[in-house]
Amino acid sequence: MAVNDIVPAAGEYLEDTLAAASPDLLRTMIREFAQRMMDAEVEQLCGAGYGEISSERVNTRNGYRTRPWDTRAGSIELAVPRLRQGSYFPDFLLDKRRRAERALTSVVATSYLLGVSTRRVEKLAEAMGITSLSKSQVSAMAAELDGMVEQFRSRPLDAGPYTFVWIDALTQKVREGGRTVTVHALVATGVNADGLREILGLDVVSSEDGAGWPAFLRGLVARGLSGVLMVTSDCHAGLRDAIASTLPGASWQRCRTHYARNLITRVPKSAQPWVATMLRTIFEQPDAESVYAQHRHVVQVLEAKYPKAAEHLDEAREDILAFAAFPKAVWRQTWSNNPQERLNKEIRRRTDVVGIFPNRDSIVRLVGAVLAEQNDEWTEQRRYMGLEVLAECRKNTDSPDSKNKTNDAKVTIEAIAS
Repeated sequence: MAVNDIVPAAGEYLEDTLAAASPDLLRTMIREFAQRMMDAEVEQLCGAGYGEISSERVNTRNGYRTRPWDTRAGSIELAVPRLRQGSYFPDFLLDKRRRAERALTSVVATSYLLGVSTRRVEKLAEAMGITSLSKSQVSAMAAELDGMVEQFRSRPLDAGPYTFVWIDALTQKVREGGRTVTVHALVATGVNADGLREILGLDVVSSEDGAGWPAFLRGLVARGLSGVLMVTSDCHAGLRDAIASTLPGASWQRCRTHYARNLITRVPKSAQPWVATMLRTIFEQPDAESVYAQHRHVVQVLEAKYPKAAEHLDEAREDILAFAAFPKAVWRQTWSNNPQERLNKEIRRRTDVVGIFPNRDSIVRLVGAVLAEQNDEWTEQRRYMGLEVLAECRKNTDSPDSKNKTNDAKVTIEAIAS
């Protein structure tokens, strides 16, 4: 009998077990696949398929026993086959959960051990789709996970040069000193020499300004971050100065998406769609010279009706047009923090389950596990940027004839305007 043809044996016990499972499509697919895996293994152990008469048979089945399996899709009730001689238990149920799942479980356990109400722990577990928790198992799980996350956070950054880097901060709530405070999880990603995206670092600080950003970036440099030509981020307090002091030679690109939100607040609500459209035209130009020319044109158009918005846009020229110094092939990937925002959504999907963290270590544990898992997935995906494009970016920037390319374009535009 082929593996694809293997199905769980019919019977009232098995049907009741399967009927008790969630009707959710993903859970059903996981459950059916797991059942097929177990039946295939049992077929090999018995030397024959279910109900098959064969001289090669060495064992027979003896019903099923239910076993809950905690997955990211929720708790799934499996019908584990039993044998008349010996025992059988699937290896995939013995394997530890994926890092992010173990992180969520350890956060719940930490909350419980720190005196959070049982009702809240139950709500957390229910939101995670886990029906039961073992404190001893979770404690061992958390200890192993902490070591894995620490290795990931402190690993050498030896895949450089990291031509482009994206940085952002996510606010999280944590209990400290008997009250709930807001802290910031700093996350950096970059494109390495192979053109792959890579998680560069994670840290949790009390505030974004002050020593937070410089210490975070200095830590990345100490681990090997090098060759950075441009950093894209929102206008976080203190970040621009930290980039200048720790990453000499790197320009700063202010996220165009976040900037657009800031700009339209300078005009009446009725004019916001029009101003947003005008701003987009700057980024739709074919080359750097046209980008700067269109920026100047939009400023002039705004001056007549909305002088404050025009002044704001004019002052932000260097910040929002840094991308124009590089080949057009990388503009869309570097002129905003959207790649980082998608990663943030995945992080918040997990952290929102917890709500208020019991301590900062639990934030690092959960967010670090999510980032480590995402980093593993990125290493198996296609290149985020082509090697030829990256080489062109570095050549154009390093070349003496092209270092002042952007400034030359601006001078030309000013001459034309005058």
